[in-house]
Amino acid sequence: GLTPFAFSASQSAIMRAFSFSLTSFPNSLLAMSFLPFSLEETAFDGLEKIIENRLNRNSIGFDAEIASKSSRDIGEVLKEATPQDLMKFGLIPEFVGRVPITVSLQGLDEDALVRILKEPKSALIKQYQKLFGFDDVELTFEEDAVRTIAKQALERKTGARGLRSIMEKAMMDVMFRIPSDDTIEECVITKGAIEGTSEPLLIHREVMRRAR
Repeated sequence: GLTPFAFSASQSAIMRAFSFSLTSFPNSLLAMSFLPFSLEETAFDGLEKIIENRLNRNSIGFDAEIASKSSRDIGEVLKEATPQDLMKFGLIPEFVGRVPITVSLQGLDEDALVRILKEPKSALIKQYQKLFGFDDVELTFEEDAVRTIAKQALERKTGARGLRSIMEKAMMDVMFRIPSDDTIEECVITKGAIEGTSEPLLIHREVMRRAR
């Protein structure tokens, strides 16, 4: 993690970026007044404890209900964040004052991660399909494989940021093999390939195989 000095310095750098942007856009003072500040669970680890202490939700006494961090809905707690909570967490007053609107982001579930993998124009699956297409190889993912990628990202608590590393680990060997083997026509990523229990399924061109 960042040291207190580095944390403060990074906020100051963002503040300077805000200041420069004020000179670039008309009516930017009004726009800057409503600049949202998002609270992501993994990026503000520990902030929920400050909020709970303020709201007296921490467990005290024999009759208190003890809830583990994993069982609590941290996203709901972060919705209660105030500027004072953010400053107690370590954000400088100048930064908090410049971004007065805070928005709590709910954690991504399995279905959301699957959609991220498949639906956007620049989705990871589409990126790899285009990459394989340069070698005239069709890349397909079994639905179970896509679900397994999402589940592993959830288990590692890396969210959408961890999807690429999971995919690359499963496909690294075949990505190096394909350019040197022009008989490969299709590559199918299975659940086993993502879990590391088997290799991706490679389908060869029948014509090329017979010619050899």
